[in-house]
Amino acid sequence: MDILGDFSMKTFVLCGGLGTRLRPLTLKTPKPMLLVGGKPILFYVIDNLRKNGFVDIVLTVGYLNEQMKDYFGDGKKFGVKIEYLIEKERLNTAGSILPFNGKLKETFAVVMGDHLTNVNMKKMLEFHKKSGAIVTIALQTQKLKIDYGVVDIDNDKVAAFREKPVLEHLINTGMYICEPQIFDYIKEKEDFAHDVFPRLLKQGKKIAAYHLPDEWFDIGRLSDYENAGELLKRLNL
Repeated sequence: MDILGDFSMKTFVLCGGLGTRLRPLTLKTPKPMLLVGGKPILFYVIDNLRKNGFVDIVLTVGYLNEQMKDYFGDGKKFGVKIEYLIEKERLNTAGSILPFNGKLKETFAVVMGDHLTNVNMKKMLEFHKKSGAIVTIALQTQKLKIDYGVVDIDNDKVAAFREKPVLEHLINTGMYICEPQIFDYIKEKEDFAHDVFPRLLKQGKKIAAYHLPDEWFDIGRLSDYENAGELLKRLNL
């Protein structure tokens, strides 16, 4: 039996940021609308959702939002249905979806509008449904090379040497599957990672960790954007 059943559900794509790290490119163009391979970054986000059956989309927009509305319209040309939440002021990631508090009774998804990924959202949703958690976060392993020898100490005594180690960390990709109860823990102008998730943990609520087996890349810096064309080939988008 398919654990997902009918998984047609709301997916919030967050597009309200200013993209300051990508200036001057974002002075006249919102980051999700920067072109990669002749199409906006946001196109690839929406298209990957469509491929996974996530076609009921809400774009939270603010800065230069007219460009996104003009390009994507109601989403029909792209095989999805799009509606817009327009921020008149900066509301942050969690605060931007608060207008839907009380309107959603089913599981929903939240993703960022400025990354490139081939994540299988159906598999992530299935994992979430089995977890029983109020929210599932997609995590990716990233490696950080230290260019120096590292010294471990114990009570002011040298215990070990590690020459140029590679440290591994799990990072938050900004892709979430949420139960509607999460709205009870969101306040105005709050951020998921900085405010909401720590509050959930403090109150003993379960947050599930989905270790991303797929590719994911943040387009946060100019160097990331310069390499985005090669990333498209790697992702086969």
